[in-house]
Amino acid sequence: MLIDSHTHLELSEFDSDREDVIKRAKESGVEHIVTVGINLKDSRNAVALAERYDNIYASVGVHPHDAKSIDETTYDSLKKLSESDRVVAYGEIGLDFFRNLSPGDLQVKRFGEQLELAGELGLPVIIHDREAHREIVEMLKGWKSYSVGVIHCFSGDYDMAVKCLDMGFYISIPGTITYRKSETLRDVVRKIPIDRLLVETDCPYLSPEPKRGKRNEPANVVYTARKVAQVKGLSFEDVAMITSENTRNLFKMKAAVL
Repeated sequence: MLIDSHTHLELSEFDSDREDVIKRAKESGVEHIVTVGINLKDSRNAVALAERYDNIYASVGVHPHDAKSIDETTYDSLKKLSESDRVVAYGEIGLDFFRNLSPGDLQVKRFGEQLELAGELGLPVIIHDREAHREIVEMLKGWKSYSVGVIHCFSGDYDMAVKCLDMGFYISIPGTITYRKSETLRDVVRKIPIDRLLVETDCPYLSPEPKRGKRNEPANVVYTARKVAQVKGLSFEDVAMITSENTRNLFKMKAAVL
C-alpha cells in the first residue's frame, strides 16, 4: 500500500472525473492521498474533499505564485480551515524564482509569515522550492518555532538534501525520477536513507514515464515507487511500506484499516 504525499485533486483538471481518479488510486494500491492547497480558495476545496473521502487528507496554505493574493483576512481564514481534523500540514509554501509570478521580495515575506503561522498551528510544512535552493535553506535554518516538514518535488542536489535532512526535513520524490535526464535526483535517492523519503505525484503535473505528456493522477505514484526501489536496490514492497510509514509519521496520519 502506497501513500501519494502530494496531489492537487481539488483543481479543475479533475472536475470531470474526480470520482474515477480516486477509485483508480485505490485499485492501484494507493492507501491515502494528501491533497495540497495552493491558495485560500483551493485550500477550502482541498479540505472539503478530504472531509468527503476517508482516504484523503488535506493541507492548507498559499503557494509562492499566489503570495500577491494574501490580504489581511487570509491567515485568519487559513487558521479556521486548519481546525478540521482532516488537515495534516501547512502548505504548499516556499519560493519560486523560476516563474516569479509574485515579486521575489514579497514571496520571501509571505514565506516567512507562513512558516511562523505553521509553527503557531503546530503543523508540518510542505515546501515548494524552484530556483531558490540557497534562500530556502537559509530561511528554514532560521525557522525556530517548529521546524519539521518535507521538501516537496525535490530538485536540489545531494549537498542540499543533506542540509535539509540535518534540519529534520523529509525529501519527497516525484515522477521526474523516471525521466532520462534526472540523474541528479537519482543520485540523491541513491545516497539518502529510505526512512527519510516520501513519494508523490504532484498531479495533475509531472506525469512519470510511461505516462509522460498525459494528466498525472495518484495511481501513477506506483511508477515513482518502482523507480525508487530500482535505484536503491530494494523491493517495491519495502519502498511502499517504508515511504508510507514515513508519510504517516510526518503528517500524523492513521494507518488504513484493512
